[in-house]
Amino acid sequence: MSTEITEKISRLLALAASPYEAEARAALLKARQLMAEHKLCPEDITPPERQRVIKESTGVTSTKMSSPWAVQLSAIIGEHYCCRHYILNIKGRKIHEIGFVGFEDDYKVCKMVYRYAFESIMSRCADIKKQRGYSAAVLRQMCNSYGWGFCQGLLAAFEEQSAQHQEWGLVMVIPKPVQDVVDGMKKATYARPSTNSLHRSYVNMGYADGQKFDVSHRIDKTGRETETGKLAAG
Repeated sequence: MSTEITEKISRLLALAASPYEAEARAALLKARQLMAEHKLCPEDITPPERQRVIKESTGVTSTKMSSPWAVQLSAIIGEHYCCRHYILNIKGRKIHEIGFVGFEDDYKVCKMVYRYAFESIMSRCADIKKQRGYSAAVLRQMCNSYGWGFCQGLLAAFEEQSAQHQEWGLVMVIPKPVQDVVDGMKKATYARPSTNSLHRSYVNMGYADGQKFDVSHRIDKTGRETETGKLAAG
C-alpha cells in the first residue's frame, strides 16, 4: 500500500479533531471513503498500540421521564461513528449521563454530532412546551413523541446513506480494541415508547426533522448549558 495514501488518510483523521463540526465530519467521511476504496481498517493507518480508546461522558444528562429517547439517540449515532454508547447512573438521583467508547478521532466527532442532535431535539421541544391549553403531562408526551420520531428519522437517513455507499461498510465497524472495552462493561438499555403515550403528529414531525438533520446546518441551540458544559433535559 502506498505510503502516500496512508499519509493522506492520517491527515484527514487529524482534521477530524477540528472544533468546526462540518470540517470534522467531512474529513472523517472522506478518510473512511479512502479506507474503503483501498480496503483499509483504522488499525492499518495507525497501529493499535498508538490508538487511544476513549471512554468518556458527552456531558449530556437525561431522565426516563423528560428525555427517554436520549439513550436510543446515542445508540444510533454511536453505531454510525464507530463508537458504542453507555450510560452512567448518578447515585441517589433519577438522572444519568450518556457517554461513548471509541478511538479518539471517532469519539470526538461522535460526541460533537450527538450533542448537536440532542440540542436540536431540545430546541423543538422548547417550542412545543410554549403551547397553551395542555397539561404538563400532555406536553411532555408531545415532546417525547417528537424525540422518538427524530431518532427513527435519523436512523432511516443513516440507513439510506449506507445503502448509497455500501463500500463504507468495510470500515464503518466497531474496532476490536473498542469492542473489547465495551464487552467488559454493563450493557446500556433504554426504554421503549408506549404506543398509548405517543402523539402521531409529533412523531411524524420528529421523523421528518431527523431525516434531514445535518450538523453543518445546526438548528438553534437550546437546552440548558451549565457552568460545567453539560446539557440537561428539562
